Amino acid sequence: MQTTLYTPPGWPAQVRPAGAPDWEETAIAFLLDCCPPDFRGYPVLRRHPVVLARFAAQFVEGQYSAATDGLAGVRTSLMDHVPSEVLDSAANAWLEQGAQLARVRRAVALVEEALRGRVFIRRL
Repeated sequence: MQTTLYTPPGWPAQVRPAGAPDWEETAIAFLLDCCPPDFRGYPVLRRHPVVLARFAAQFVEGQYSAATDGLAGVRTSLMDHVPSEVLDSAANAWLEQGAQLARVRRAVALVEEALRGRVFIRRL
C-alpha cells in the first residue's frame, strides 16, 4: 500500500511534505529564511527545529503586528508631509506587506505544527 504525503493549503513550496526524506532540513532552511540573519548563529536553533519554529513564529508575528500598526498610522503620521497619492501608495505597500506576512505566518505555523508531530490528512 502506497501513501501520498499531504500538505495543507499554505504549506511553503520550498519545504518537502512532513514525513518525506530530509523534510526537516528543508523546514530548517525555510524557517531560518523567515528570521533575521543572526539567528543562524545560534546552534540551538539548528539542532532543535521545533525551537527554531517557535522563534520564527514569534519573529514573523512581530513583523505582522508592525505592518498592521504601520498601516493604521501611515495616513495620520504622514498627511502633513506628502501628497495624498503618496499616502495611498504607502498604504497599499503596507497592505501588500501585511498580506505577504499573513501567508508567511500561516506557513510557519503549519511547519511548526508538523515539527510538533501533527499529521495532515486530506479531507474528502
